[in-house]
Amino acid sequence: MELINEESAGELLQAQTHVWNHIFNFINSMTLKCAVQLGIPDMIQKHGKPMTLSELVSALPIHPSKAQYVHRLMPVLVHSGFFSQQTLDSIHSQEAYSLTQSTRLLLKDNPWSRRPLLLLGLDPVLTKPWDCLSTWFQNDEATAFSVAHEKTLWEYADQDPRLNNLFNDAMASDSILVSKLAVSKCKGTFDGVNSLVDVGRTRNALLKRASEQGLRIKVN
Repeated sequence: MELINEESAGELLQAQTHVWNHIFNFINSMTLKCAVQLGIPDMIQKHGKPMTLSELVSALPIHPSKAQYVHRLMPVLVHSGFFSQQTLDSIHSQEAYSLTQSTRLLLKDNPWSRRPLLLLGLDPVLTKPWDCLSTWFQNDEATAFSVAHEKTLWEYADQDPRLNNLFNDAMASDSILVSKLAVSKCKGTFDGVNSLVDVGRTRNALLKRASEQGLRIKVN
């Protein structure tokens, strides 16, 4: 057996950590999706101040048998930077959670919400193709999505109203903030522009922002 000296042991440990991080990195995405689906960001926002674990457990729409696991969910989200944690009662070590700037982008009522994009990107229909990536490399299918579902994304969405609505909501939410920043922060780009064509639009988010700036709109 090859002997491991101190230097090689450190390199081996670093390599193992690197591998572990990539193996389990999906946990960060899925716990965030779970928190959004349970409405945790909106509950804390509505609460108006940092929310203790017991308050959060009482408010969550979960089965009583799962209450004991919320204390495992929240630290992962704190570590990911989506919630901040503070001690309200040092004697009883009562911890409370509040929103971060990133979490505010996942609130339902936030006009810049990325919530629809998160729910689309982590939907099983869209994550399954990634599981078929190696298969896709070995055949002549155009996309991994076709490997996973035997149809294109557009064909699938045309037959599945749920995914179609999810896709349209996600695209609209993604373009709202980008278009707002583009129109307000890059005004010089639009100097002399009298009309704007939004190709492939669904909810016309870009056109609405441009219209607010006084541009004449042509829908194509």
